[in-house]
Amino acid sequence: MRVRKLSTAALLCGVVAMSTSACLQNPQGGAGGEGGGLSGTVDGGTADGDKTVTILGAFGGDEEKFFVQSLQKFQQETGIKIQYTADTDFTTTIKSKVSSGDSPDIGLFPQPGGLLEMAGQGKIQPIDTYLDYDKLDSTLVSGFMDSSRYKGRVYGAPMRMAVKSIVWYPKAAYDKGGFNKEPKTIQELYGVADKIKGTGVAPWCVAWNSDQATGWVGTDWLEEYMLRMYGPEVYDQWTSHEIPFNDPRVVKALDEMAKILKAPGSVYGGTQAILNTKFGEAMTPAFATPPKCMLHRQGNFATTFYPKNVQSDLDNQVGTYPFPPYQGGYDGKPILGGGDLAALFNGNDPDAKKVMEFLAGDKFGAEWAKAGGWLSPHKTFDMKNYPNETTRNVAKMATEADIFRFDGSDLMPKEVGSGSFWTGMVSWVNGSKTSQQAADEIEKSWPKS
Repeated sequence: MRVRKLSTAALLCGVVAMSTSACLQNPQGGAGGEGGGLSGTVDGGTADGDKTVTILGAFGGDEEKFFVQSLQKFQQETGIKIQYTADTDFTTTIKSKVSSGDSPDIGLFPQPGGLLEMAGQGKIQPIDTYLDYDKLDSTLVSGFMDSSRYKGRVYGAPMRMAVKSIVWYPKAAYDKGGFNKEPKTIQELYGVADKIKGTGVAPWCVAWNSDQATGWVGTDWLEEYMLRMYGPEVYDQWTSHEIPFNDPRVVKALDEMAKILKAPGSVYGGTQAILNTKFGEAMTPAFATPPKCMLHRQGNFATTFYPKNVQSDLDNQVGTYPFPPYQGGYDGKPILGGGDLAALFNGNDPDAKKVMEFLAGDKFGAEWAKAGGWLSPHKTFDMKNYPNETTRNVAKMATEADIFRFDGSDLMPKEVGSGSFWTGMVSWVNGSKTSQQAADEIEKSWPKS
């Protein structure tokens, strides 16, 4: 079972391996908490102190190029050689390597699930044994480290962020219509949609088709509503199955979503188009003359699917604002997102620890940021590194949020998160299942142990 978060304050007196004795209290649970004493014996990867550090991750293509560029200056200054291996089937490969005793020094996890599983097996070093937990926590987007917390301790250091709670719109047409650019609640956003509909245009651009993965976009929608209607505590209980998937609050959230996704005239093409249109083409009708829809809720990666002329002139072509809070729900500004988490397998290698410190720091990624397609999870990252104002605005949504929560389906067992949750959202949006029936079906699929 994947454990999300324990909020119990931890009092720890012990000895950190390869350091002096320490006795400290950390109410964040960073250097202690339930789950035993400090671990300094986790080992794997290359020989300790050999000035070579191996990293396995999923970054390929241009992402691999920009990641490697971001490491060059560090290697020159420290003399540490970093050997990066890209693997598109990272989740399967890392499990195989760890089980066979061939783990890399560091793994870059695109999802917390596998990381938490290995933390439970004692294969990964808790970050409080080699990083300054409080300093790191103070610079990160609030709540980011909770995604890799297992029995009170954190095992993954955030090194890249994705922001999902973004509403995109075609700037010129939206400005011409005089529509609200800062709706303070979802209810106000409903009002914006009604005004757009009143002009004869469908307010929402929505598409979920992703071949065998169709439905994942719908999981993001439900996660947005669960986080806003009930707050991070209930969200954590839901993703970790402390409350059942068919809890009445989940059913209510689905019914509330229907006010956007199922209301007549709300979505361009209706629910049939939602399932038949490729998710990357959702926003394309918004750039027609005149626009056929206006609002697109999607993550920061959405721009990579926009027409080339839009991508080359983002600041003038598109506007953004955060998917707003729910009136009467969580009293704060939440952000849903994702990211990549660096985990240390070789707990006895000083070189690997230095690399982890660099990857987890707010200076990492400047070269990648300038190239585009990368966001730092740090509030203290220099936003001048981002290539345009659109990207800076997206980053500010996260840094100014009260709480960050990781994509819920990525935290759930794969049987649910990339299985019944996907198919359940499809049957819900096409009308073959009611909100209650869809939630019941997903709940039945949750692994018993």
